[in-house]
Amino acid sequence: MLDPLLKMENPALSDSAFDLDTVERLLTTTRAVRRRLDYERPVEREVILDCIRISQQAPTGTNAQHWRWLVIDDPDKKAALGEIYARGIPLLDEMSKSAKDAQTATVYNHARDFAARLGDVPIHVIPCLEGRLDEDAQQVHITTYYGSVYQAVWSFQLALRSRGLGSVFTTMHLAFEEESRQILDLPENVVQTALLPVAYTLGMDFKPTDRPPPESITHFNEWGA
Repeated sequence: MLDPLLKMENPALSDSAFDLDTVERLLTTTRAVRRRLDYERPVEREVILDCIRISQQAPTGTNAQHWRWLVIDDPDKKAALGEIYARGIPLLDEMSKSAKDAQTATVYNHARDFAARLGDVPIHVIPCLEGRLDEDAQQVHITTYYGSVYQAVWSFQLALRSRGLGSVFTTMHLAFEEESRQILDLPENVVQTALLPVAYTLGMDFKPTDRPPPESITHFNEWGA
């Protein structure tokens, strides 16, 4: 919750056109939802399109707007993607063993269990970009390229959360990009950037998770300061 004293000290916050408590709740409780997805409740295409509409307002490098969205609700294609995704389970097992803390190990274990059920999620949403990068692309081009779609992806996930749906940002299927591309019948010049399983959630009572204080990860003017 926003500190009332902070609002008094900064009138601009009080005069905001937004309900800052609601905004903060949305931003701090939009979780990667794996264990509380409703596998039985269908997700309407109209809801997905509404969330994509909102995501289109996200900023994009050079105003390219070359993002594209592939929505999969065909059971056979979802099952095929699920089989590909499950090939990463051994990797998740190894990552869990080498996790730096208990919270991270738990995340990997949940991801492992989720990988076995990916094909059952009502909707798979795959954000794509039209036009491939050159193999020798410079860092500035790579950052602009992927940064242009990931802001829209986050807006999409926030829109889902506000409507009672959950999602997970995943990329493991991209270890088998060519096979995934063939399943999805994607043209060669279209690049998959993630896979977002989407479903209604069982309840909406998500909470912020533990994170280090911002002072411990922030530097002013120079590294280490």
